[in-house]
Amino acid sequence: MVSRFGIYLPTVLLGVLIAYFGFHALTGERGLLSHHRRQETLELRQATLADLKKQRADLEARARLLSTHSLSADLLEERARSLLGFVAPGDYVIRMPAQSG
Repeated sequence: MVSRFGIYLPTVLLGVLIAYFGFHALTGERGLLSHHRRQETLELRQATLADLKKQRADLEARARLLSTHSLSADLLEERARSLLGFVAPGDYVIRMPAQSG
C-alpha cells in the first residue's frame, strides 16, 4: 500500500512546489499583483527627490553667494549675526524653533 502512494510522491511534491512559487509570483513583494503598491512607492520617492533637488539648488545658490568671487555682504552679515547671536541696535529678535527638513 505504501508503495502505491510512493509513486505519486514526486508528483505531489512538484505540484506543491509549483503552487508555492506561483503564489509568490502573484502576491509577493515583486509579484504581478503588487504593481499598485510599487507605483505608490515610486511616486512618493519621486516627490522626495524633487524636494531634495529643490533644497540642493537653494543650498548651492546660498553657497555661491558666500564664495570669495561673489561675496554678498547682506548674506554674510545675516550668517554672522545668526551664528554669533549678535543683533544691531534697534533690531527686534523673534526666536523660532529650527525647521527640520
